[in-house]
Amino acid sequence: MNSSVVISGVGLWTPAHRISNEELVDSYNAWAEQFNAKNSDAIEKGEIDAKPLSSAAFIEKASGIKSRYIYSKEGALDINRMRPILEVRSDEQMSHQAEMAIAAAKKALAAANKKASDIDMVIVSCAYTQRSYPAIAIEVQAALGIEGFGFDMLVACSAATFGLQRAVDAIKAGSSKGVLVINPELTSPQVNYMDRDSHFIFGDVATAVVVESSETCQSTHSFDVLSTKCITSYSNNIRSNFGYTTRVTDEDPYSADMLFHQNGRKVFKEVCPMAADHIENHLKSQGIQVSQLKRWWLHQANINMNLLISKRLLGRDATLEEAPVVLDEYANTASAGSIIAFAKYHEDLAVGDIGVICSFGAGYSIGSLILRKR
Repeated sequence: MNSSVVISGVGLWTPAHRISNEELVDSYNAWAEQFNAKNSDAIEKGEIDAKPLSSAAFIEKASGIKSRYIYSKEGALDINRMRPILEVRSDEQMSHQAEMAIAAAKKALAAANKKASDIDMVIVSCAYTQRSYPAIAIEVQAALGIEGFGFDMLVACSAATFGLQRAVDAIKAGSSKGVLVINPELTSPQVNYMDRDSHFIFGDVATAVVVESSETCQSTHSFDVLSTKCITSYSNNIRSNFGYTTRVTDEDPYSADMLFHQNGRKVFKEVCPMAADHIENHLKSQGIQVSQLKRWWLHQANINMNLLISKRLLGRDATLEEAPVVLDEYANTASAGSIIAFAKYHEDLAVGDIGVICSFGAGYSIGSLILRKR
């Protein structure tokens, strides 16, 4: 791939509300104790299992997460509810997810020194959209006053890199003059706050990236896209089964099986070597050595996964400068994690420095972009 396609701007929008590990654990433990007390007879008879308690130390050791942002904090810590409360909005009002997307998009446009008239494609790529249609991307496009087209793309935690690949291809082909790839990750509605092993994983955030030709680039910090690579390999180990067909299957649309759930140990064992091999092979295809990379903007799912992947590639532990970590503050933000890392840690790079954005997740899916500072 030639270097005429560039990333010229990135935007990061962070919700106003935040939940620490301590707050989350206090709520979960209170709920678990209440559940165990109410079901003490059935637990004693072995008919159901008692809910285990958790701790902030357990969460940090298991994941590296210390806190997370949340779009709506109300209700999430209420032991009689255990899920956030979102206001109902009419069809005429802006959706919650579009609101998040627009906030990040405006920051990306400002960073790229672009106006709405410079963009003609909007891709909203994320793990979940709050409705099937009309596309959130088209709602965002209209609100920003962009002429052209937009569409949604769902590839779980790899959605951002898959969306960026589509944007790069469009610029390279000449079918678009400027693309906004937006990742409004409103994950909290799909979190099972009653599951000790997953209630702490996700946080809400929105990121956005402007992709255009180097001929039109006017930004202070821009990167040539040297290459993109995406791959999928089917796995059942990470799932969220909520969907419109539950209406006709007569299942509980909000049961634990419909929310996020995973076989964490299998995911760790299988995805880490896949991601490391993917990055190494992608670099080799472009004649680039691992040692030439200045920065790794990795998917922010679990600190232990990132440590293992970088160690496998480098033969040693990566420094925080080489592979910055944001999941301690943001938690796992699905597809936005690697873009958060890029947004916060790209301005210090020198001209010619090479870095890789890589995300991986359900599917399995893995996407990567090799970038060079202009």
